[in-house]
Amino acid sequence: MSQTRRRLIAGNWKMNCLRSQAIELASEIIASSSESDNADLLICVPAVHLADMSKLVKDSPLYLGAQDAHWEEKGAFTGEVSAAMLPDYQVSYLLVGHSERREMFADSDERVAKKFAAALKNGLKPILCIGESLEQREQGDTLNVLKNQCQAVIDQVGIEAFANACIAYEPIWAIGTGQTATPAQAQEIHAELRGWLAQMDAKIAQNIQILYGGSMNAANAEELLAQPDIDGGLIGGASLKAEDFLTIYSVAR
Repeated sequence: MSQTRRRLIAGNWKMNCLRSQAIELASEIIASSSESDNADLLICVPAVHLADMSKLVKDSPLYLGAQDAHWEEKGAFTGEVSAAMLPDYQVSYLLVGHSERREMFADSDERVAKKFAAALKNGLKPILCIGESLEQREQGDTLNVLKNQCQAVIDQVGIEAFANACIAYEPIWAIGTGQTATPAQAQEIHAELRGWLAQMDAKIAQNIQILYGGSMNAANAEELLAQPDIDGGLIGGASLKAEDFLTIYSVAR
């Protein structure tokens, strides 16, 4: 079946950029990007930068995303930001379940599912991050890990909720290590995951964007994005360099 899905190039700035650096980087990306018929460009920035970014992205082709949010709308959760607060800042996407949140901050599958539901409730498009460790990969358990991470969300909100969501496959062993799954390896996982989703809803499986989040960069983007089931990238380090990020976007277009 031919690919008709739009591509999405999403930059995850993680905990990087002082205010002046964030404004400069976003401004440079906006100045050199334009709307595309088949690809979207997104930056997911630290919450402290959302107010500045919301002004910059307005009337630009660049979409704005947040890196995390609490599932409750308000309450005694010191230090947290709720999904309900984000739309006021032009935020349209929310990362949920990033491996760093799962590993460093104890985000369980149940918590991730709650955040996914909160994103949808507040009109945000969740990007569900899933991935396996090197040990799980070596044990041949990759697909089971990914299925379990997705199933926790499906149990909470139903497969229908994926009609307005993305999935980002991020092999944990390939994040920030310089290692990357080969395009064939990445395609195999994406295709298997899409096939599993199709058992529940063929239309959603066909339409959902599955991004690759394992150290995509300007050098390997073309080969990865040529794969039929890789619909874009969740970009880490390369998203902090406007030229590299825009190069990936130009490939996606």
